[in-house]
Amino acid sequence: MLKNTKAFSSFSTSDVTKAKEFYDTTLGIETSDMMGGIQLHFAGENKTFIYPKPDHVPATFTVLNFLVADIDKAVDELTQKGVTFEHYDQDQMKTDEKVIARGDGVNGPSIAWFKDPAGNFLSIIEDKN
Repeated sequence: MLKNTKAFSSFSTSDVTKAKEFYDTTLGIETSDMMGGIQLHFAGENKTFIYPKPDHVPATFTVLNFLVADIDKAVDELTQKGVTFEHYDQDQMKTDEKVIARGDGVNGPSIAWFKDPAGNFLSIIEDKN
């Protein structure tokens, strides 16, 4: 029934102005105003909607993943722009000194997590394809 429909994801923020600045300026994503929130524009006409929510509570899971060709380079560039990456030291998930959970290609890709100004989890994932 929905196989051939266009779809988009969405999540909330506590401050649309801060979100727009972060996604547009820090991450370099094209944004547009939409229904009191912002729309993020990605390659292939993919879009994500971020809407204001006065009682916003950040998700405890990753709400948006970005595929990158070189995760080390992406971490370096985002760190230079002020992005702080999450550090994990758990049995199932450990990040190295560069805050990257290194994948081996079999058990998953290399990934690094960070938060937007509203505390939503985002990630960059190395895509070797």
